[in-house]
Amino acid sequence: MNKSQLIGILIVGMSLGTAWAVRGQFGHEQGAAWAGAIGALALVLVSKRTDWYRKMLPIAFVAAIGWGVTGMISYGRVVGYGRADNFPNAFYGLLMLFVIGGLFGLLGGGLTGLCLESSEKKKVKWARLMAEMVAGSLISYGLLVNQLGVLMTPPRSEAWALCLGGGLAMLWYMARNNFSSSLRVALFTTLGAGFGFAFGNFLQTVGTVLQINFNMWNVMEYSIGFFGGTSMAYTIFTSKWPETEKSPKSWESQVAFLFLVALIPLIIFRESVQFSELVKRMANLPNTEQVANLTAWVGALILSAGILIAWFFRKNLVADNGNTAPKTFFGAYFGVYIVLSYLVTGALAGNFHLNHHLYVVNFIVIFILLNRVELPVVGLNIRKMNYEKYRLLFFSILVIIALLALVSISIHDGISGAHYRFEFN
Repeated sequence: MNKSQLIGILIVGMSLGTAWAVRGQFGHEQGAAWAGAIGALALVLVSKRTDWYRKMLPIAFVAAIGWGVTGMISYGRVVGYGRADNFPNAFYGLLMLFVIGGLFGLLGGGLTGLCLESSEKKKVKWARLMAEMVAGSLISYGLLVNQLGVLMTPPRSEAWALCLGGGLAMLWYMARNNFSSSLRVALFTTLGAGFGFAFGNFLQTVGTVLQINFNMWNVMEYSIGFFGGTSMAYTIFTSKWPETEKSPKSWESQVAFLFLVALIPLIIFRESVQFSELVKRMANLPNTEQVANLTAWVGALILSAGILIAWFFRKNLVADNGNTAPKTFFGAYFGVYIVLSYLVTGALAGNFHLNHHLYVVNFIVIFILLNRVELPVVGLNIRKMNYEKYRLLFFSILVIIALLALVSISIHDGISGAHYRFEFN
């Protein structure tokens, strides 16, 4: 791989990792969707492909849906299993986090790849794909949860089974219709994000045991984003993609634009930035109601201004094949997400956290690295799917996870936040 490819992979990993850490302040599907869109925008920027620039908004839109939908999965107790002091529970926790993270990567990487591989000669039939994925989700949940009683985190939601069924249906669609590059991206991003989640939980446990004064939960979130982003970028940069001659239809870009710039931020505002939610978040701060009220108004003004400015410049964004408009949009979209994370944690009351400052450091480094990416990035060192090597990598990761579980239980005799899926007398 050349220097530009390596820098590009790092940029995408840092972008999705940082955005996923920011997502920790918002959570759920909407937070993951905003982070997934940021990762996709970074991918398009470093690709240096003008046809991808033209359809940047649809790519980010599809990526947001792919990375966001899995936000419905409940994994709080699974994280606790990984912090247990015995091997069966610790290994189970890390292994299930590998599964959950893998589902994020499967849908996020897979749908992003399909958008890149869809062209005039071979289009993705999105309506059919969505119908098959919904059907697969319902069948999977009905069989695994309702019939077989396979429960990951009782009594919590078992929505992982829905995502699993949808992901398997997507893979089957790819295989049937010969979307081989997308299939490769989906499978490798599954491993990357899955490993990132399990490894992040291990780092969280280590940080807790060492009493590191830092938000170790955020470290875990950064880990899944970084490894998921780097694996997705590596696979995309080393796969073959068709050239798209035509620009997306006007309505496609407009729908994607409204989803990214208006719908996701408005849901974030409703769930995390409105006054009633901020009062709960800031209960420990002095003058809670005054700070919450001011924060809600500032957040509303920032989001409203961002939507209006983006709307006026949307035509330049779609028409520009150079770096200026896409890079500006990426920076603004990413920057607003970071600013909101400061606001909801009490910045207007003088309450700041080190991890938020590190978001800014990552943001600056990403833009420094963007200026060092040179042509070409995509299409060099093209590699086809090698299932034997993939299976070897898959089982190697399982062995590493088992070793991480062994190390984890050897460094403590019980820590706060631990849960036990299996009880031993």
